[in-house]
Amino acid sequence: QVQLVESGGGSVEAGGSLRLSCAVSRYIISSNCMGWFRQAPGKEREGVTVICSFGSSTYYADSVKGRFTISQDNAKNTVYLQMNSLKPEDTAMYYCALSPFSYAGSSWAEERRYNYWGQGTQVTVSS
Repeated sequence: QVQLVESGGGSVEAGGSLRLSCAVSRYIISSNCMGWFRQAPGKEREGVTVICSFGSSTYYADSVKGRFTISQDNAKNTVYLQMNSLKPEDTAMYYCALSPFSYAGSSWAEERRYNYWGQGTQVTVSS
């Protein structure tokens, strides 16, 4: 069974930084798309970013462009989300997800493109 385990969440003040990790077991992720999603209380889950094609292609939600960076370490089979200049509106449960596809286009944030999900890690940003 493929497993995705997120870590690195926590509580920070606005303007601070966090780095989330998503370790994948029982599957080699190097050629697949890996995404980060988040869900704030009372809101639908939304796509944050995705990395595809051996890390050569990335997409970001407009709300995080210039502040968040996705990367992957194929040797560790792990994907990272570096979050800088955090805002209170970034408060959410963050999930990583594995796609069977190696490319992503305008539909990168559609959840149906991902078939494995982690349990999530909480990020709380205070003002």
